[in-house]
Order: sequence, then structure tokens, then C-alpha cells
Amino acid sequence: MKKLLIILIALLAVQLDAQDLTHYKKVVKELSSAKYQGRGYAKGGANKAGRYLEKEFRKAGVDQVVCQPFTIDINTFCGDMKMWADGKKLKAGVDWSMREYSPAVHGQFLVYHLDTLNFDPERIFADLAKPEFANCMVTCEYMFSYNHKEVFSRLQSKEECPTVAGFLYTWTSPIKFYKAYGDHVVDKPIVWVTPEAVEGIRTVKLDVDNEFLEACRLFNVIAKVEGASHDSCYVFTAHYDHLGNLGRRIYYAGANDNASGTAAIVTLAAHYAKHRPRYDMYFIAFSGEDANLRGSEFFAKNPIVPLAQIKYLFNIDMIGDNNPVQYCEASDAGMRGFELFEQINGSKGYFKALNRGELAANSDHYPFAERGVPCIFLENEEGDAFQYYHTVLDTWKNAIFDSYEPVFKLVTDFVERY
Repeated sequence: MKKLLIILIALLAVQLDAQDLTHYKKVVKELSSAKYQGRGYAKGGANKAGRYLEKEFRKAGVDQVVCQPFTIDINTFCGDMKMWADGKKLKAGVDWSMREYSPAVHGQFLVYHLDTLNFDPERIFADLAKPEFANCMVTCEYMFSYNHKEVFSRLQSKEECPTVAGFLYTWTSPIKFYKAYGDHVVDKPIVWVTPEAVEGIRTVKLDVDNEFLEACRLFNVIAKVEGASHDSCYVFTAHYDHLGNLGRRIYYAGANDNASGTAAIVTLAAHYAKHRPRYDMYFIAFSGEDANLRGSEFFAKNPIVPLAQIKYLFNIDMIGDNNPVQYCEASDAGMRGFELFEQINGSKGYFKALNRGELAANSDHYPFAERGVPCIFLENEEGDAFQYYHTVLDTWKNAIFDSYEPVFKLVTDFVERY
């Protein structure tokens, strides 16, 4: 009878874990669906996702949910998005994409292939001053342009180099799209393109629309589970926004980035609503992360709870992967906590190791780290899903769930012992 009871208890525990994983998968699938169009800022995708999360937190049984509004300026691409190389149509989001701060571009252009092996800036400027290269697109490997910023800043200037219409920078496939620096629009368009798509071509034709949104309205979703004590709190964060659209038909689903982390804080909220904690718990789904951490920066400047009361903050971003080594970053104030994380992981074996990198402005923990809040950033890098980061292939179909339960258990064990 005793053995049977133990087996039943064990089966019940497995069922509860499985239910958490079921709930987790449901949220990831929903957020990465076409309904939210990549949770971008145009077409209301991010805000639709925020309203869904507001409902999910309430269903989870939290005590309070509030939405914290803020605005951003952001460049978007929701209109025409077409490109041809020597008459061959290229596939947006696969063969090419736009640099996030690019203006619209319409027309056919001669391609100037920059000679990187015999790099001579003065010869290049002399070439580009010739009538036959008027209104051309300059192409080279992106990292070459990055390593020669001074020359390329001159090429990008309308005043210093008026004959150059724009740039085709080659990047390996799958082609990526970024938004962090889309708060302004530059003079000349920059196109990310695979090397194969432009190798040896003579002309390109582009038909690309942009729309710059001023004071675009977004909001953070903040849920609270009340604890027995209110003088301190734990904070769990994840960003729910993503890249949105590239043209009218293409959207970036963002299953890993960051439906995976957002779903985790929803299930953590449900967990603590059922198992009442000692301290207050806040669960913050940020918007504006892909626009240079705008939502978390706004909250850090306008906190609804004093930052000094935060015992520890957990920022969960891109955990939809399968690397057995967990990447993380800790703030200076969070290093004592990081030592405890290592102790717990060492004894429980949730991951083979915790790989701590240098603190960087790469996710929503950073505005808090800068202000002395003890915090950790958890991101499962370099697994099978990581190759799809910021590409159209970061979809529900390619979603991986291996890291969810280890992260969940690592975090909840930490809260019990810290």
C-alpha cells in the first residue's frame, strides 16, 4: 500500500510538470501565430499580444494586472518589399532583408562590386564619380564595411558621395533582420543580402516602402502575486515584442525570441499563484525590447515598486533551445546570487554548466543592472534553434522546449533558498 501511494504521488508530480509544459507550449504557439504578425509595432501586433498576456495572467490567478503605457519612434516595413537581381526575383526574408533604419527605395540600379582584395579608397571614390556609376548600389561583405567604418561613413553621406544610391551588404544565410536602431532613418538604403543572390550581378531593382511611426503607443504588462511580506519582492521579466513584418506578407514569428521566455513567466505566475510565496512576486512582460530595450528602460525610470526592494530579478529571454550549457549574465549586485545558482545547478544537474558572459546591453536585465539591482539574464544560446535567431525560420514548427523545465526548476529552487 505504501509503495502504491509513493507511485501515485510520483505520477501526480509528473502530471503536474506535464501540465506546466502543456501550458507553456500553448502560450508559445499562440504568441508565434499569424494572429500577432510577429508581435511588431506596426499593425498593432505587439499590443494584441500584450492584451492576450493580460488575459493569461488573470487566468493564472494573479492578484493584480496593470498595463504601463509608453511611446517610441520606430521605422517599419509593412508595404511593398520586392527585389530583383539581374531580373531574377529574390525572396524577402530569405535572400534579403532591409537594415532597420533604411528609407524607402524604388528603382533600378547599376551594381558597383567593391574590390576588397585591392582596397584603395581613393580609387573607389574616383570610380564612383564617373558618370557610368551615377545612382549605383555598392556591394561588399558586411564585416568589411564594419571594419572600414570611416570610409563607408563617407560613402553613406549624400554630400560627400552623392552618386551612391545605397548599399548591398552580404551576410550568410539565413538572412537576419534587426530593429534595435530603427528609431531614426538614414539617407541611403542598406540591404542585407546573401552572397549567392548578388554574386556577379550587374543590376538590381528594388521596390521597398517604409513608414516611420512617431510616438507609437506600446505598453508593458505587469502582473503581481502577493506574498506574506511586502517589504521586498522578486521580479521575473521577459519581452513579448518581436520584429513584426517585412512587407505585407512576411512576418517574424519569434517562437524562441521571445515567446519562449514570455511563456515561462506566465507559467511562473501560475505556479506562485497556487503556491503562495513569502515575498511579493512581479511578472513583467516588456514591449519595445527589440527597439533597444525601450520598455524595460521606461519601467526602470518609472518603477511601480522601488528598485531597492527587489531581492532578485530574473530576465528570461530565448530559452527555446537545447544546449545543455546555459548561458547567463549577472549584474555586479547579483553575483552573490549567481554563486547560489551555480551551487543549485551543481547539486541538481539541471544543466551541464552555467556559462556566465560579460554583462551587456543585450536584453531587459540591463537597465536594472545599471541601477544596482541584483539580477541574472538566462538565455540558452548555441543550440539547434539559435541559428534561426531574427530570421523567418524562428517559428512554432522549429520550436524546441528542452530548456524550459530546467530553467523553471533552477529559478524556483533559487527563490526557495535565497
